[in-house]
Amino acid sequence: MTTQSAQPDLLYSEEEEALRAAVRDLLADHCDPADVITRTESGAPHDREAWKALAEGMGLAGLLVPEALGGQGATHREAAVVLEELGRAVAPVPYLTSAVVATEALLACDAGDLLAELASGRRIGALAVALNIAPGGAHRTVRVEGGSLHGELTGIADAAAADVLLVPAEDGGLYAVEADAGAVTVTAQVSLDLTRPVAKVVLDGADARRIGDAAPAVRRALRAGAGLLASEQLGLAEWSLTETVRYLKERKQFNRPVGGFQALKHRLAQLWLETVHTRAAARNAADALAGGSADADVAVALAQAYAAPVAVHAAEEALQLHAGIGMTWEHPVHLYLKRAKADSIAYGTAGSHREALAALVDLQAP
Repeated sequence: MTTQSAQPDLLYSEEEEALRAAVRDLLADHCDPADVITRTESGAPHDREAWKALAEGMGLAGLLVPEALGGQGATHREAAVVLEELGRAVAPVPYLTSAVVATEALLACDAGDLLAELASGRRIGALAVALNIAPGGAHRTVRVEGGSLHGELTGIADAAAADVLLVPAEDGGLYAVEADAGAVTVTAQVSLDLTRPVAKVVLDGADARRIGDAAPAVRRALRAGAGLLASEQLGLAEWSLTETVRYLKERKQFNRPVGGFQALKHRLAQLWLETVHTRAAARNAADALAGGSADADVAVALAQAYAAPVAVHAAEEALQLHAGIGMTWEHPVHLYLKRAKADSIAYGTAGSHREALAALVDLQAP
């Protein structure tokens, strides 16, 4: 018999709103759209200065880490607010992969030293599991031979920026590997989302330290990643809606604002409804993760099942309703569409989460 869980709190606290304002101000200085586009064309897509300001300057890399281990001792609710703003700016920083996914994996292990390093922001971590793997899904592992790791892993998000890789092995262990070791090769792969690049990791006798059991650590990490990814998708959708409304108010045709045409009003009204619903689903997931709710798996699956297609729809509408200017490389809307498309398969597709949700609530397929 399951116990009755507390009602979720979907509202933002004063502290969360203050955090939002601070992060938005910082990103306005560091992640101007033109600068982000320029960075994606370079060989170094990650913005190290923005990461340093977020992680070291504001201490946001350690939000999920207890104070006793050098973190801020906050919750997934605060991390979700940060991710909303990072999504709004399509910031090319490894926050989701390091401060959430890798950190959650370490919280399930005996690795206080690594947690403190990631919480300080001075080092970046990456879980060596392909970005498309859903919580509980099967993933590739590497061999352990004489205490060294051998194997190849692909689709690892932000591996190029990582200082330490958390690698699941065939023996059931999770191992910490220094990314700059001579036996480790990280090669960039073609990625649709240029602001969150993926890479292939080849381990050829890499020295490693076992830090815990892989199964519970990976599942915990991917569940948090999927749940908080919905907040990033919310930020993407909100930016797409806000900027499209602003553009349609300014753009004129037949001597009247384009936004005054009824057909476009209907499209924007529908998008607004979808975005509001996404906010509810994302906040519910963040609140469930923060409180350790028994319904956290349901909340995460529901959030991803809904948020992923909404973010893609919002970005597609932004591209179309910006007309010709939206089709140009100089306009940032393509960054949002690519991030939304990439996010739609990250940590499981919407379809896989709908299947998981059906199983969790015992809803039999027809």
